Amino acid sequence: MSQNRRAFLRNSGLGLLPAAFPLADLFAGIKDELPEDASKPVKFYGDGEMFEPADYIVELQKANAVLSVNRDNYGVGGIIDTLEKKFAEITGKERAIYMPTGTMANQLAISVLSGEKTKVFVQDTSHIYRDEADAAQSVFGRRLMPLAKDEAYFTAQELQKAIEELPSQEVFQSGVGAVSIENPVRRSDGRMVPLSEIEKISSYCRSNGIKMHLDGARLFMTSAWSGVPIKKWASYFDTVYISLYKYLGASGGAVLCGDKAVIDKMPHLMKVHGGTVYGNWINGAMALHRLQGFEERLKAAAGRAKEIFAELNKLPGIRVSALDGGTNIYHLQLDKAINGKQMQQKLNKEFNIRVMGLNQQNKGALVVNETLLYQDAQSIINAFRQSIS
Repeated sequence: MSQNRRAFLRNSGLGLLPAAFPLADLFAGIKDELPEDASKPVKFYGDGEMFEPADYIVELQKANAVLSVNRDNYGVGGIIDTLEKKFAEITGKERAIYMPTGTMANQLAISVLSGEKTKVFVQDTSHIYRDEADAAQSVFGRRLMPLAKDEAYFTAQELQKAIEELPSQEVFQSGVGAVSIENPVRRSDGRMVPLSEIEKISSYCRSNGIKMHLDGARLFMTSAWSGVPIKKWASYFDTVYISLYKYLGASGGAVLCGDKAVIDKMPHLMKVHGGTVYGNWINGAMALHRLQGFEERLKAAAGRAKEIFAELNKLPGIRVSALDGGTNIYHLQLDKAINGKQMQQKLNKEFNIRVMGLNQQNKGALVVNETLLYQDAQSIINAFRQSIS
């Protein structure tokens, strides 16, 4: 009886599976204390800590000391098997699979979910529609149907109307195979799709036999700022993708979660599209290591940001604004009397705090991530106070 390479490696034991041991044992000894290291820069940009190569190696050694990292073989066994099980648990799905990129995870998911039906509804501002090089059309024969131009999300009513109007607008009916939703939406400054709207969209899709995919690359942000668990968000979708490098410190990689019937098709499709990589353990180990306590750190960072921004708004000439439906991106406006470039330079040189440059209108953004925990709130507030005076 033939079997694919993934099944062979899993059954043969060549993967040196650490998953044979309880996850609690693997994580034993990791401290839950929040980090505080003023020697590290506080970065008001990006979704998480992005390690330089030397720092990455040091952090990977920390991971190995706790996890006793075992390598995978073409994505099978070792730390990758443990990572997949952990993400299946986090999302509440039957299975999970490591993939080299989020684009591959998104594209393979919507391709499998839609089957022989070619139409896939997406947000106009979504990564799948705007940032994946038309892969759905050129590679997978799917026709992306964008809704809600320039908005973060479409409503269930807008989706239903668009689907119901198709018979009168097109001669040949190729069918609606899937609906994909990105949440939060990076092109909309990290705004969330409301849970209430997702519930309505999911209800409509399920009653009409339409599959749903969640581009949840930054889903941890949605959860932290909404207070809704990841498992709850994921429950409305057939598949969900989460990034490993945007905030978990890995140098790359993604995890796609879903039903066994869907995920079991992925190893072959990954091979066909050149996504089967011999060793993935470096990314898997880093992500699994940084995942421990991450949700608590992110919530703490969100709370610290709220405290810091409230105090910054008391200073003359500075205004920090949360976005309606936003997550970790806040708008920054400085008075024209304040030299934004000088403020940026002083924060960096004297206080080890890094912010992005402002535009000609003295407008910019402050992005919240776990590096805010490297200094106490009052130190950061004082640094801004001195840097704008």
